Amino acid sequence: MTDPTMGGVSASFAMLGDIHIAEPNALIGFAGPRVVEQTVRETLPEGFQRSEFLLEKGAIDMIVHRKDLRDKVHQLLQALHG
Repeated sequence: MTDPTMGGVSASFAMLGDIHIAEPNALIGFAGPRVVEQTVRETLPEGFQRSEFLLEKGAIDMIVHRKDLRDKVHQLLQALHG
């Protein structure tokens, strides 16, 4: 997932895969942090909705720089298909 991956994209096909890969510091979520904060009326944790936060919480599987994505996908496909 790239920065930003928001709204319907994050709520639908972006999260349907078996392996979730995001770019570093990508903003990923349905609504932006300010909207969420105003809705729940609480201060959100530092980095909320950033790829590093989502990795820590188990919502994505890995963070890969875009320049390294091709090689990482190749490695994953080799591992999955032997």
